[in-house]
Amino acid sequence: MDNQKIILFFALSFVLLLIWQAWQEDYGPNPADTTVQAAASPTADIPAAPATSVSAAPEGAVPVATPGPRGFQRGTRVRVITDLLDVELDTTGGDIRTVALLAFPVSTEKKDIPFRLMQDEGTRIFIAQSGLISQQAAPDHYAVYTTEANEYRLQGDELRVPLRWSAPAGITVTKTYIFYRDSYQIGIEYRIENASGAPWTGHQYRQFQRSLPGDDEKSAFLYTYTGGVIHSQEEKYEKIDFEDMDKENLDRTITGGWGAMIQHYFIGAWLPDSQETNQFYSKAPKGQPYVLGLLSQAMTVAPGEAGDFKSRLYIGPKDQARMEKAAEGLRLTVDYGMLTILAQPLFWLMKYIHGLVGNWGWSIILLTLMVKLVFYKLSETSYRSMANMRVLQPKLMQLRERYGDDRQRMSQAMMELYKKEKINPLGGCLPMVVQIPVFIALYWVLLESVELRQAPFVLWIHDLSTKDPYYILPLLMGVTMFIQQKLNPPPPDPIQAKVLMALPFIFTLFFAFFPAGLVVYWVANSVLSILQQWYITHRIEKSSKTAKA
Repeated sequence: MDNQKIILFFALSFVLLLIWQAWQEDYGPNPADTTVQAAASPTADIPAAPATSVSAAPEGAVPVATPGPRGFQRGTRVRVITDLLDVELDTTGGDIRTVALLAFPVSTEKKDIPFRLMQDEGTRIFIAQSGLISQQAAPDHYAVYTTEANEYRLQGDELRVPLRWSAPAGITVTKTYIFYRDSYQIGIEYRIENASGAPWTGHQYRQFQRSLPGDDEKSAFLYTYTGGVIHSQEEKYEKIDFEDMDKENLDRTITGGWGAMIQHYFIGAWLPDSQETNQFYSKAPKGQPYVLGLLSQAMTVAPGEAGDFKSRLYIGPKDQARMEKAAEGLRLTVDYGMLTILAQPLFWLMKYIHGLVGNWGWSIILLTLMVKLVFYKLSETSYRSMANMRVLQPKLMQLRERYGDDRQRMSQAMMELYKKEKINPLGGCLPMVVQIPVFIALYWVLLESVELRQAPFVLWIHDLSTKDPYYILPLLMGVTMFIQQKLNPPPPDPIQAKVLMALPFIFTLFFAFFPAGLVVYWVANSVLSILQQWYITHRIEKSSKTAKA
C-alpha cells in the first residue's frame, strides 16, 4: 500500500463525517411549514390523564384557545429580570413565553441585544407550559391567572413570583415561579387549597411546545441536533426527534429522569424530583408546534386541606458544570456521540487550559499541542515510514518503468524491494488510524462547546463559533495541507496524484464556512505535523546520504 493512501484515508474519514451530517439535514424532519397555524382540536396540546386514573379530564372541559398565525393567546405579561435571565410570563396559563439570556448576546455586532431562547410569536415557537388536570376545577395552560405586579426584579438571592387562580367551587391555586441568583434553574410550585366540600384529585403536567427549526437556525455545512431528549435510568440519553413524534406519540413511565428540548448550544429541560414517577409523552398536533412533556401521578387534597406540586426548569446554555449540578445526566445534552469517553477528557483539559491562559483560541492550540505530544511516538512511526518510502521513491519509479503495465510482476518486485530494504509499507497506516478517533472527538468538542460561542481569539477573529470573515484561516489551512503533501513521497499512480493535489483546494472550500475554532485546531494540527514530519524526514534523508557516501 502506498503511503499516500494514509492522507486519502484521513480525507475520506473527514468527508464521510460531512456526508453523514448532510444526510441528517436532508433526511431529517422536513421544515416545510414552520408557521404556527390554528389547530383542528382546541385541546390537542393537553395531555390525557392515565386511563387507570379516576381523575381523567372530561372531554371538552378545557376552554377553546389555540395558537394562531401571530402567536399564542396573549393575556397580561409579567416580566421577571434576574442577573442572567429576562423572562416574560403570561397570565394566560401562567406560561413562560419568552426567555432572553442576558449573558449571551445575539452576535458580536449586537452585544446589547440578548439572545432570545424562547418566544411565542413568529415562525419560531419555543415555550414552557405547565398546568393541572382534574375532574374537578383545575387551571390548565389556558386558564387565566391574576398577578400582584407586572414586573419583578431579583434583589437578593431568591425571587418568588406568585400567580393565582380560583374557581367558584372553592378551589384556589397559587402557581409560584422561583428564580435564583447566578442560576438558570427556575423552581415551580403549585399550592392547591381545597375549600370545597369534596376531595380534589388531580395531576400536574409540564411540557414544551417547539416548532421545527427554520433555515436561520441551521448551517449548510454543520449538522447539530434540534429536538426532544429524555433521560431515564434505563436510557441515559434518548433522542425523541420531530420525525419520531410525527410517527407516534411517546408514552413512557419513568421514575426520575428529565425531558428536554435542545438546540445548538442551548436547552430547556423539565427536571422532576428524582423519586417522582411521571408519564413522559409527546404530541405532534397538525398545524401546531410539537409537544414534549411529563404528567405526574395523581394527588388528592382533602376538603379544608392544601397540597403541593413542585418541579424545576433549566433554561439556558449547555454549560456542563451548571447542568451537572442541576440533574444527573443533563450534561449529556452536549452530545459527543459514541466518542464521549474521549471527548469529555479533552473538554476538561481544554477548559483547564483556558483557566490558565484566558483565551479559547490559544487553549485550542495548546490542547492540540498536548494531543500531538501524547501521540508523538505513534506519529514518529508513521512519518519515519513515509520518509523511508520517500528515500525509496527513485527505485520504485525504476520498477514502474521496467515493468510498465504488468502489475503482477511489479507488485512482486516491490515486495522484494521492501523486504530487502526492511521497510513495511503499512507501517505508517496503523499509527494514524489509532489517532483518528481522538481527532474526531476533538472536532465534536469544538463544535458542541457553548464556551466558544462569541469567544474572541486574536486580531480579526472575534467569534470562534462562526466562520473567519476574511477566510484567512481556511487559506492557511489549504497551504499547510499542500506543504504536507510535498513532504510525502509522490504516488506512482497519476490519477491518485491528481486527487491528492486537489484535496487542499477542496478542503479550503469546505473549511471556508466552518467555525473559526475548528479551523484554528486544524491549522495548528497541520503546522505541528509539518514540523514533526520535516524533522524526521530530514534526519532520515541525511542518514541515507551518509550511508551512501
